[in-house]
Amino acid sequence: MTTLLETSSGAGFAEPAPSPLLLLGQGRDLASERGVECAGALPAASDPDLVERAVAARAALGDRAFVLGHHYQRDEVIRFADVTGDSFKLAREAAARPEAEFVLFCGVHFMAESADILTSDAAQQVVLPDLAAGCSMADMAAIDQVDEAWDVLDDLGLAGRTVPVTYMNSSAAIKAFTGRHGGTVCTSSNAEVALRWAFERADAAGAAEGAGDGAGKILFLPDQHLGRNTAVLQLGIPLDACVVYDPRKPDGGLTEAELAAARVILWRGHCSVHGRFSARNVEAVRAAVPDVTVMVHPECKHEVVTAADQVGSTEFIIRALDAAEPGSSWAIGTELNLVRRLAAQHPELQVHYLDSTVCFCSTMNRIDLPHLVWAMEELVEGRTVNRIVVDADDAHWARVALDQMLALPGL
Repeated sequence: MTTLLETSSGAGFAEPAPSPLLLLGQGRDLASERGVECAGALPAASDPDLVERAVAARAALGDRAFVLGHHYQRDEVIRFADVTGDSFKLAREAAARPEAEFVLFCGVHFMAESADILTSDAAQQVVLPDLAAGCSMADMAAIDQVDEAWDVLDDLGLAGRTVPVTYMNSSAAIKAFTGRHGGTVCTSSNAEVALRWAFERADAAGAAEGAGDGAGKILFLPDQHLGRNTAVLQLGIPLDACVVYDPRKPDGGLTEAELAAARVILWRGHCSVHGRFSARNVEAVRAAVPDVTVMVHPECKHEVVTAADQVGSTEFIIRALDAAEPGSSWAIGTELNLVRRLAAQHPELQVHYLDSTVCFCSTMNRIDLPHLVWAMEELVEGRTVNRIVVDADDAHWARVALDQMLALPGL
């Protein structure tokens, strides 16, 4: 039995009513800060030959193209992916295919940036089918704001014992900032290792300054929830030693004493999808489904993570359901496209969605079949569209931070 989504009352489970997604229109999208423009005609979603056109374009490109599909993508797009995975796995897969002239990244902007950074061959071109496929979390940490926050720490004499750690879900500029300041990138699966490494460096710097033991700090960007959950639940950092820096407020809304006492300075950012889940959702599903196992992504709020039975990355969630005992019940707190796909792949399980309303990643959903077909057909005709190219200096320092992550144990 496979069901998706609980009702808010917890009385039953049903497919959720759809909610509006971002428009996937043709031409310039004035609502997007990136200003998307599709040269030529974008195929209509209603085109009965759309799948046939996709198959033909993919066949025409052959080994010249390598199509990557993130787990949160629509099924209509995933079916054409050569490899599926999370953001870091896909970036590494791109780097491992230097023979591919084109890397079509069916994901969001920061993922395509990471692929461009990790692909060393300048002739290899990374293409994002819709440039408006951004990430609200990544956009919550603008480089000028982060530079200003670092200046605040420097003015207080704290920057020298602070190590930045940025989540993979960040812009190339933020990854470059992290590399310039001796930090590392992390994923949701290796955040614990990354924070332990960063604390070792920060504490050593603090001791060298004569600040005493345990005086080091981490600036965690841009997802406060992943940073908090990792620091508190896996490293044992007291909750009150984690402070939130709000870039919209002077000095982040924190006093000098609060910054001096903090062990983890969390950027005020979050995932719009995972931030929707609540402790009430967990209570409701437990009341409605006997012996249910609640499993959530660590981007969820602290109170949701502490109420869940299991916490892990998208790859962790996939592996857990692959190994689950037939007939067992699961409530999953992550993006809906992935949960739907897992439910379809595991008819022997009862798979429930943790929220009662649609929780698609709307920017991921901008990559639809018309945009993928358009991008592939343009490449077939010899026209490269929507190429992602990271500034050379940013690419260098972002690569430093990414290489530091690759050097961490256990990755």
